[in-house]
Amino acid sequence: MRDSRLGTPHTIELPSGRVHYHERGQGPPIVFVHGYLVNANIWRKAAPLLSDRFRCIMPDWPLGSHLTPVNRDADLSPPGIARMIADFIEALELRDVVLFGNDSGGAYSQLAAAAHPERIRRLVLASCETPDCTWPPAPGGFPLLKRTAAHPLTYRTLYQVLRAPTAWRWRNTYGWLAKYPIDDLTMRSYVDPVLRSAAIRHDGRKAIGSVDEQFTRSAATILATTFGKPIELIWASADRVFPLASARRYADRLGVSVRTVANSYTYLTEDQPELTAALLAEAVNR
Repeated sequence: MRDSRLGTPHTIELPSGRVHYHERGQGPPIVFVHGYLVNANIWRKAAPLLSDRFRCIMPDWPLGSHLTPVNRDADLSPPGIARMIADFIEALELRDVVLFGNDSGGAYSQLAAAAHPERIRRLVLASCETPDCTWPPAPGGFPLLKRTAAHPLTYRTLYQVLRAPTAWRWRNTYGWLAKYPIDDLTMRSYVDPVLRSAAIRHDGRKAIGSVDEQFTRSAATILATTFGKPIELIWASADRVFPLASARRYADRLGVSVRTVANSYTYLTEDQPELTAALLAEAVNR
């Protein structure tokens, strides 16, 4: 259930457990960080557009749509996921990494860059949490995801609606994240793990149940004051979950500009892969 355009599949053992990832291309490394309830398939359109110049490394992070549960006692709080990103980069012996995060993957990327900057050369954030945002973000009703994670039964019950493809376009599922419908095979790779596996639900519930804007706001302070490395912002101009105005305020605080992508919602590589890949390549090469 992973698209062949992602390249070669691999697994790696980290202190927190086994992580599956795909790799395609040669050149400066880009490590991709997706958000909650998606997986590496979200990069399937962009990877072929970048792999002629860059080494694209695309893990499945344990955020509810992954294949193999991590260790039962793994720390899946935001700092724990940030540590996992750093452990992954270290395990692959990567240096001068470009860290690219989208949706809540951008929040985790901010934490990773702030707390573990040693091997990171550049941070690229694409339509994600800013210091203005709550986590989960308020638009679309996404705070319900955290509230229902308080108990395994309420968490499991919430996701049963995803058995029906008509629910995939609701604003509080994927409808405000992708402007255009995502193909059924990709969507099944996103929703089936959380529907079918209690162990995957355990991971997803731990992850979404522990998010909070205090983490991103603390990371933003570090990034704005002591990070000292380039940061790029790429944003959907029509984003309904992470407003462009918030991105511009964050960019002012960071002393950078915002590159916008028209005709897209949050999932930039889904709605506008060509333009997003071009902007990412430009950011990497600056």
